[in-house]
Amino acid sequence: MNQENIGKFISKQRKLKNLTQEEVAEKLGITKNAVSKWERGLCLMDMSLLKPLSDILGVSVNDILAGEMIKDKDLEKKSEENIIKLTELVNLKSMKYGIIGMALFSIILMIISFLKDTPMASIVSLLCAYNTVTFLSRYQIRKDKIDLFTGVMFFIALICNTIAFLLS
Repeated sequence: MNQENIGKFISKQRKLKNLTQEEVAEKLGITKNAVSKWERGLCLMDMSLLKPLSDILGVSVNDILAGEMIKDKDLEKKSEENIIKLTELVNLKSMKYGIIGMALFSIILMIISFLKDTPMASIVSLLCAYNTVTFLSRYQIRKDKIDLFTGVMFFIALICNTIAFLLS
């Protein structure tokens, strides 16, 4: 799902309907800034707004998710692609909450280790292992080279930290 293409498509369709960002925002019960962020490709709308937005713009939900008008002959294929991409998006959002939870858990572990004077190496290994899995999983979904690079770097840190811990 390409946020930039979706944003450009929303902007184009809004302008074809002679609507301002403010008017679209008002009809959806959101801020003008939210519409602006969508159109600039900075973020996607809440999925609950897809149908109302498609009604306002006079296009299908699939058209919005594809970022283009879908021809009848391509409808089935594009619909399936959109469903798969939405599933991937949900997975990324759940990973985000997992990362936040792990960060909070890590802070608590660090505080406890300082108070009880336990070695930090085990906590660092735990964090590196979690981040390795997180970034490499995200790479499989998004195919973003930065995720791959970050995952590999955390894996290297995990190996180095584990070796240092075992040798100490």
